[in-house]
Order: sequence, then C-alpha cells, then structure tokens
Amino acid sequence: QVQLVESGGGLVQAGGSLRLSCAASRGTISTLNVGWFRQAPGLGREFVARVSWSGDTTAYADSVKGRFTISRDNAKNTVYLQMNGLKPEDTALYYCAGQLSGRSRYDYWGRGTQVTVSS
Repeated sequence: QVQLVESGGGLVQAGGSLRLSCAASRGTISTLNVGWFRQAPGLGREFVARVSWSGDTTAYADSVKGRFTISRDNAKNTVYLQMNGLKPEDTALYYCAGQLSGRSRYDYWGRGTQVTVSS
C-alpha cells in the first residue's frame, strides 16, 4: 500500500509561484504514474497535470499549460508541481494521486495541500 503526502501549499499573491511536492511516506512512487488534481470550494475535482512513471510523458489541463510544470525524482520518491504565474482561479485544494501502469483509475490519493492565490 502506497501512502502519498502533499506539501508546499500556501498563500501567494497573483503572479507568484509555488512548488508542490508529493512524496510517498510508505511504499514507492517510482512505479506509479502520478497525477495532480484540484478542487475549489463548491466545485468538482479537476485534473491538473500528469506524469508517467518514467517521467517521459506529461499532460496538462489547458487552464495551466505554459504556467505549471510537473516533474519527478524517483530517487527521492517525490513528484513535483511547479506553479508559476498563479491566478486567483488557481485557488483550490491540490491532491496528488498514484496510478498503477495499465490501470485507468488512480488507486492512491493524498489528503491535499491548500493553495490560495490573492488578487
């Protein structure tokens, strides 16, 4: 069983940057595809970005393309989400999730880290 823990959230002004981390506190993240998702108050959870287990393939929601970068360091058992040019509409609880290769669903979820962007 893999346990994922997010960190790095906080309060930042519009235009600022944050780097979120997703670490495996138990088990290994190196064999998982990892996605970042977010949920704003009153809204559903939405996909933000994804990286394959090897790091070779990434994908982004249109709303964050060109501003966010997902990366991973399997030696550190950690996946990152670098967020630049933050906007108030990026305010949400950000989750990371792990997906076993070949599966369509994400089996392992963290508890989230709050990102608040002030205007």
